[in-house]
Amino acid sequence: MIGSLFLLTTIGLAANLTPPKKTPELLKEGGKIYEQVCTSCHGSKGDGKGPAGAVLKPPPTDFQKPLKEWPNTKGDPQKVFEVISKGIPNSAMVAWTQYSEQQRWALAYRVVDFSKPTAKGK
Repeated sequence: MIGSLFLLTTIGLAANLTPPKKTPELLKEGGKIYEQVCTSCHGSKGDGKGPAGAVLKPPPTDFQKPLKEWPNTKGDPQKVFEVISKGIPNSAMVAWTQYSEQQRWALAYRVVDFSKPTAKGK
């Protein structure tokens, strides 16, 4: 039974069917979640300079960097969603599985929006 539950949970996290459309409402929802659970490490500006982030090794991602410079995701929204869903081993980044798939997508879209464009765009 427990093995089946684990398998279903793992499949559910990996499924990520079709991402929801990025809308202003979804970004607003992602912003609320970000303020509640992410600012302590990543900072309110997404710059990785939250109060708890100063002591973390490895340090939190600076979401204001160009997307391609982001470790673990290279700014790909699908990979950002996966990190939010599964966490990052050997870091303080935990899996946020208490949030629905749509809420995790909302957060992924919000985080990607912090990035500053490069000369060639985002």
